[in-house]
Amino acid sequence: MTLAPEHPTHTAFPEVAVRFNPAGQPLAVRHDGRLWVITEEPMHWFERDSWWETRRTAPVGVGNIVDIEYWRVQVKFSSNSDLRTFLLRREPAGTQWLLVSIS
Repeated sequence: MTLAPEHPTHTAFPEVAVRFNPAGQPLAVRHDGRLWVITEEPMHWFERDSWWETRRTAPVGVGNIVDIEYWRVQVKFSSNSDLRTFLLRREPAGTQWLLVSIS
């Protein structure tokens, strides 16, 4: 499935690979066979998972299972391509980044 910038979606979240610098800031995103380079300062925040709706349980010592991590990044795949904004999300206790939307 390809997400078109004209039709952002919030229902399907394809997995993407994100490259980070040593300080933990994203540098690039691999999506749809392309490496999208981050061109502007990204935005980073956390939201709380509604654990009472998902009824997720975790073994003792697993760590934080309620904070959903987000990055909003502006990217290009070449110097003359259009600027796109990717919204990335990582579930609590997850390791894989998901592409929430493209605009």
